[in-house]
Amino acid sequence: MAAAFARRGKKPAAQTKIPLHPNDIDRKRIERALAGRARYRYVTPRVSATDSGYRIISPCCSRNIDKTGGEIDIALIEFMPERAKWRLSSRNHANQSWDTYGEFLSLPAVLAPLLEDAERRFWQ
Repeated sequence: MAAAFARRGKKPAAQTKIPLHPNDIDRKRIERALAGRARYRYVTPRVSATDSGYRIISPCCSRNIDKTGGEIDIALIEFMPERAKWRLSSRNHANQSWDTYGEFLSLPAVLAPLLEDAERRFWQ
């Protein structure tokens, strides 16, 4: 195609890069996976899109973080295209920051520690 433009003396239009994430398919995959989590199964978390991935938000039913039971950040899942890896972060509510938990090669791998959460790092 570039050759056809060159013959006509035109330059091809710059291709727009469409980001891989966030997307609705993976957002739905995360939502379905959250139904199988070990902790706080009686609340309904939601998954929202961020610039580079997905943020998981849930009502604070334990009232450890929010005494009124309002919504709190649970996890941040980001795709890093330059490394072809997923990063999972937990919310540090005391510092109002995200703490990196680890990097993973696939979405199912990044969801596994979030769903199990034996250390109560995510579902507090």
